[in-house]
Amino acid sequence: MTINNIMVVKLSAIGDVIHALPVSYAIKESFPNCRLTWVVEPPAYDLLRNNPYIDKIIVFEKKKFKSLGGFLKNIPSFSSVIRQEKYDVVLDLQGLGKSAAIAYLSNAPIKLGCANMREFSGWVSKPVCGRNQNGHIVERYLDVARELGCKVNQVVFPVKITQEESELAERIAQQAGMNIENKYVVLAVGANWPNKRWPTSYYAKLVDWLYDKNIIPVVIGGGVVDDRLIAEINEKSEIPPIDLVGKTTLKQLAYLIKKSVALVGGDTGPMHLAAGLGKSVVALMGPTDANRNGPYGQLGNIIEIDADCKYCWKRKCPLDKDCLAQISVEQVKEKLIHFI
Repeated sequence: MTINNIMVVKLSAIGDVIHALPVSYAIKESFPNCRLTWVVEPPAYDLLRNNPYIDKIIVFEKKKFKSLGGFLKNIPSFSSVIRQEKYDVVLDLQGLGKSAAIAYLSNAPIKLGCANMREFSGWVSKPVCGRNQNGHIVERYLDVARELGCKVNQVVFPVKITQEESELAERIAQQAGMNIENKYVVLAVGANWPNKRWPTSYYAKLVDWLYDKNIIPVVIGGGVVDDRLIAEINEKSEIPPIDLVGKTTLKQLAYLIKKSVALVGGDTGPMHLAAGLGKSVVALMGPTDANRNGPYGQLGNIIEIDADCKYCWKRKCPLDKDCLAQISVEQVKEKLIHFI
C-alpha cells in the first residue's frame, strides 16, 4: 500500500506531546513525500507550530464538546475538518476515548495505537505492543511508527524556534532583571500533580546555593499554583530568583531553556522539553516511573525517592506524605554541580 497521507492524534498534555514529537521526524524520514497532519489541543499547539515535518495542524478544542449540546453543535464542523483529506493511516498516540473518536472519524483504513490503550480506544485502533512496550514512552510511540515501516535511524525532537520568538524571549528575560548571557539554571517548580512538586523550602535553599556559585536561578511555570510557589520561594530565600512564571510562551521558554546551563524539576512538560532540546536535566521523581517517564536519554540524571510506594501513579499521596521531600537539597547539588 502506498502511504501518502498520515494523521497523528496526540492531543495533550504538553509533556506527552513532546514525547511524541520524534514520530513526526521518523515518519518524514521514511516517507518524505507523505503529508502529515497532527491533531492537538490548544495548550500544546505552540510546540507544533513551524515544525518542518508537520504539514497541517488541526486544533481539537475539548471544552466545546463537554456537554451534550456542545457536542451536537460542534461535531459536524469538526468532522468536516477531519474529512477534508483522505488519510491512509491514523496513529492514535493518545489512546483514550476522545482520540479514538477522532481516529474513527478519519476513515483511514489503517489505524494504529500504542500499547495499554484505554477507554475502548483499542477497539478502534490496533494496539502496537512493540519491543519497548515496557520501556520509555518515547520509544513506545516510536514503536507505532516502526509498525508502520519507519526505520527510526535517529531520535529527533523537532522544536522550531523562530528569530522573533528568540528575540522576544530575550526581551522578557531582560525586563525580569536577567542578563541572558550570564550562566543560569532553570527551576521548573510547578506540576499538575501535587506530589510531583519538590518543596519550596528546598528550592529556596537551592536558589541561595546557586547565587553563591554565581549562577542565576530562574523560576518558570504558569498559573495560580505556580504564582503561589514562587511567592513561597521568594519568602524563604535570601535573594529572590528571577521570576518568569507565566511570562513566556512555550517556544520562548524553549529558547530560554536552550540558553541555560541546566534545568531542575519534576516530571513535567518543561523537564521533558529540556531533555528533548538536549539540555542537561536533574529530574526529581517519585509517583511516576522514571524508566517510562524520565528525561529521555538522561536516565543517569534522575533522582528518585527511596520508598516502596514509588511509581504509585497517583496524583495525590493517599498517605498524605510530601512525596519528593525525601529528595534532599544535597542530592540535587551533587547532580547539578557537574553541569555548572
